Amino acid sequence: MTSSLQHLEKLIAFPSVSRDSNLDLIAYVKDVLSGLGIASTLVHNEDGRKANLWATIGPANRPGIVLSGHTDVVPVEGQAWTTDPFILTKRDGNLYGRGSADMKGFIACCLAMAEQAVKAKLTTPINFAFSYDEEIGCVGVRRLLDLLKDAPVRPRLCIVGEPTMMQAVTAHKGKLGFRVIAHGLEAHSSLAPIGVNAIYMASDLIGAIRAIQQEIADHGVRDGDYEVAYTTLHVGKMQGGEVMNIVPNRCTFDFEIRYLPEEDQHAIVSRIKAAAEKIAATYRGVFAGARFEFMDLQSYPAMNTPVDSEAVKFVHALTGGNSTGKITFGTEGGLFQQVLGTPAVVCGPGNIAVAHKPDEHVSEAQMAACDQMLARLVEKLTEQ
Repeated sequence: MTSSLQHLEKLIAFPSVSRDSNLDLIAYVKDVLSGLGIASTLVHNEDGRKANLWATIGPANRPGIVLSGHTDVVPVEGQAWTTDPFILTKRDGNLYGRGSADMKGFIACCLAMAEQAVKAKLTTPINFAFSYDEEIGCVGVRRLLDLLKDAPVRPRLCIVGEPTMMQAVTAHKGKLGFRVIAHGLEAHSSLAPIGVNAIYMASDLIGAIRAIQQEIADHGVRDGDYEVAYTTLHVGKMQGGEVMNIVPNRCTFDFEIRYLPEEDQHAIVSRIKAAAEKIAATYRGVFAGARFEFMDLQSYPAMNTPVDSEAVKFVHALTGGNSTGKITFGTEGGLFQQVLGTPAVVCGPGNIAVAHKPDEHVSEAQMAACDQMLARLVEKLTEQ
């Protein structure tokens, strides 16, 4: 039997950064499952360089338990690793490598569990949903969900194996990301008043976004179960101008909204767009074409599963725990809820605090705990 640690060593060796193909890793997973007699369906992206994998163990005509994980990882450039990020390194009870926590550790445990599951007489199926491009906005899984929403049977529950230290997580914030382009009027800087400075326009709107953020922080919806208890607005990138002596006619900035499930995120977007129009109007006495353009960049919905739901009780029966938590980062769980109506719980090995950082790692104890949870899953689905 191949252990989860052995599978993790193989998975870490695939440098499946989101900008690159994940097909080598998917081929490995498919081969492992094929060797166990498990068929896989691949759902590729537009150019065929990436793929989701869907596989079913047990009776395919019944609603199953989905184990969802993403195969892509974030880059390592510019990070001071003390080990090779794409060679699994064991040290002091920890397993180091890019993606060890986020979230190849969970996928490795799933592959190890598959050997046990194929020998059991499952009365409820186990589904694997391994996706691409989660790190850039839960992109890949959407193609898989488009396929599943037309299937005759939809999943009963989705367990997303993001690192939660094996605690059942019932909710996370949603995200909307935008690029804003400020269109002004160029001029020689010695005649600056006859131009419209697009950087000034963008700065004015950023100021308005900050004011809306402050109002939300002071008076908006709050949920103390989150590390940051309110909806956040954040500008993360800005570019504008060519040289100092030209009034810039264009400036762009990217911003995001990470919103609580209870928040009306569309109302916030409407407020920002109304502020943009008001600011642009103040410049139109100089340039009638002064305006802001908004482009959608990425989004995923919030996830919110009632703590007293059967889905949460089921996961607690697997982990042996009884606590729940909420997380500020996003997962594919919200999309399973939105597209399929499938309740989702996030629960997986490792600590998100070390994800995306140099020397990312997962402990051997966490991997063992995940192995135990999945072994209980097989037992429970054999009993039902």
